[in-house]
Amino acid sequence: MRISRGTSMFLLGFGVWSWIIWITFAKNLWDSDRAWAADGSPTAYFIVHAVLTVVSFVLGTIIGLIGLRTLRGAKSRGAEKADA
Repeated sequence: MRISRGTSMFLLGFGVWSWIIWITFAKNLWDSDRAWAADGSPTAYFIVHAVLTVVSFVLGTIIGLIGLRTLRGAKSRGAEKADA
Protein backbone atom coordinates (compact mmCIF):
# COMPACT_ATOMS: atom_id res chain seq x y z
CA MET A 1 0.00 0.00 0.00
CA ARG A 2 1.28 3.44 -0.87
CA ILE A 3 0.35 6.56 1.02
CA SER A 4 0.65 9.93 -0.69
CA ARG A 5 3.15 12.51 0.48
CA GLY A 6 0.34 14.78 1.65
CA THR A 7 -1.25 12.03 3.72
CA SER A 8 2.16 11.11 5.17
CA MET A 9 2.73 14.71 6.20
CA PHE A 10 -0.76 14.87 7.73
CA LEU A 11 -0.10 11.72 9.78
CA LEU A 12 3.27 13.02 10.95
CA GLY A 13 1.73 16.38 11.83
CA PHE A 14 -1.05 14.64 13.73
CA GLY A 15 1.51 12.71 15.76
CA VAL A 16 3.41 15.88 16.67
CA TRP A 17 0.18 17.76 17.42
CA SER A 18 -0.98 14.89 19.63
CA TRP A 19 2.19 15.08 21.72
CA ILE A 20 1.93 18.86 22.11
CA ILE A 21 -1.72 18.73 23.17
CA TRP A 22 -1.44 15.75 25.52
CA ILE A 23 1.73 16.97 27.25
CA THR A 24 -0.12 20.18 28.06
CA PHE A 25 -3.15 18.19 29.21
CA ALA A 26 -0.99 15.94 31.41
CA LYS A 27 0.60 18.96 33.09
CA ASN A 28 -2.81 20.51 33.71
CA LEU A 29 -4.16 17.20 35.02
CA TRP A 30 -1.28 16.84 37.45
CA ASP A 31 -1.90 20.34 38.81
CA SER A 32 -5.69 19.96 38.98
CA ASP A 33 -7.43 20.13 42.35
CA ARG A 34 -9.80 17.38 41.18
CA ALA A 35 -6.92 14.97 40.52
CA TRP A 36 -5.90 14.42 44.12
CA ALA A 37 -7.86 13.44 47.21
CA ALA A 38 -7.29 15.18 50.54
CA ASP A 39 -4.96 12.37 51.64
CA GLY A 40 -2.83 12.83 48.51
CA SER A 41 -4.04 9.75 46.65
CA PRO A 42 -5.18 9.99 43.02
CA THR A 43 -8.91 10.30 42.39
CA ALA A 44 -10.95 8.38 39.83
CA TYR A 45 -10.91 11.56 37.72
CA PHE A 46 -7.11 11.44 37.66
CA ILE A 47 -6.93 7.73 36.85
CA VAL A 48 -9.42 7.91 33.99
CA HIS A 49 -7.74 10.94 32.44
CA ALA A 50 -4.25 9.52 32.96
CA VAL A 51 -5.28 6.38 31.05
CA LEU A 52 -6.79 8.56 28.31
CA THR A 53 -3.55 10.54 28.12
CA VAL A 54 -1.34 7.44 27.89
CA VAL A 55 -3.51 5.87 25.20
CA SER A 56 -3.47 9.13 23.24
CA PHE A 57 0.34 9.35 23.52
CA VAL A 58 0.66 5.79 22.22
CA LEU A 59 -1.77 6.29 19.34
CA GLY A 60 -0.26 9.66 18.42
CA THR A 61 3.20 8.09 18.40
CA ILE A 62 2.08 5.19 16.22
CA ILE A 63 0.28 7.48 13.76
CA GLY A 64 3.25 9.86 13.65
CA LEU A 65 5.67 7.01 13.02
CA ILE A 66 3.50 5.70 10.19
CA GLY A 67 3.59 9.17 8.66
CA LEU A 68 7.36 9.43 9.11
CA ARG A 69 8.04 5.99 7.65
CA THR A 70 5.79 6.54 4.64
CA LEU A 71 7.30 9.98 4.07
CA ARG A 72 10.81 8.50 4.13
CA GLY A 73 9.65 5.71 1.83
CA ALA A 74 8.24 8.24 -0.62
CA LYS A 75 11.57 10.09 -0.65
CA SER A 76 13.54 6.89 -1.28
CA ARG A 77 11.13 5.87 -4.07
CA GLY A 78 11.65 9.31 -5.62
CA ALA A 79 15.44 8.90 -5.46
CA GLU A 80 15.19 5.45 -7.05
CA LYS A 81 13.10 6.87 -9.91
CA ALA A 82 15.62 9.68 -10.46
CA ASP A 83 18.49 7.16 -10.65
CA ALA A 84 16.72 5.01 -13.22
